[in-house]
Amino acid sequence: MQENYPQKPGLDFILKQAFFYWNKTLLYQILFTIIYGTIFFAVSFYIMQRFGIYDQYAEALADYSKVGISGLEELNEKLAAIRNTENFAYALYGFMAVSAFLFPMNLGFFQIFKKIDLKEDIGIGDLFVGYNGINFFRYVSYFVFWYLVCEILKITLILPLFWIMVTILVAPLMFFHNKTTFEAISLNWKAFKMYFLEILVCTIVAVLFKYIGFALFFVGALLTFPFWNAMIYSLYKTIFNEKS
Repeated sequence: MQENYPQKPGLDFILKQAFFYWNKTLLYQILFTIIYGTIFFAVSFYIMQRFGIYDQYAEALADYSKVGISGLEELNEKLAAIRNTENFAYALYGFMAVSAFLFPMNLGFFQIFKKIDLKEDIGIGDLFVGYNGINFFRYVSYFVFWYLVCEILKITLILPLFWIMVTILVAPLMFFHNKTTFEAISLNWKAFKMYFLEILVCTIVAVLFKYIGFALFFVGALLTFPFWNAMIYSLYKTIFNEKS
């Protein structure tokens, strides 16, 4: 890895490279979304039932449906009351746990993209490389740390975006170079200061493209949801001058 940051690449190159990796792995994008979504929603539904959140939401929405728009204020009050309960807090911890468990799947795409660069064969097993050995616990621990910091920063509108940008390259740095969380954040920070515009634009494009599929009746999410990983890899490979 080259850490002295050579001549800046163009934004168009980074974006085109990200879309190239995404386009080359559409089958794996779909598979990822199906596996991720099935596990996440199944476990989340169980958690909501286990803590009674599902029934409370269903009751509040049923009452709202009876009175229509005139009951919107009452509905918001009921939902706010649900979110302030102890059971809802426990449910949030459950959502965080399942998200942390699924996070290493994202690292599988980094291996797949690297194999594309090396012109090596890729397979379904590459998606699960993040679950190999003790590294699984490193990635899960990092995600929990990242998530908790992000939750704290949610009191503002800008700081969560800032946190995303100063950690956007942490995962590939941990994966490819065995960096610790704070070593990777330090390197990411150095890159962020030099490549602020590139990282900002790529973050916005990735977030918009990642979730635009949900606006297309959720079907489009099969293809767009994992796009974030292609953008991260393109940024990482370009900024740190990763060679094929």
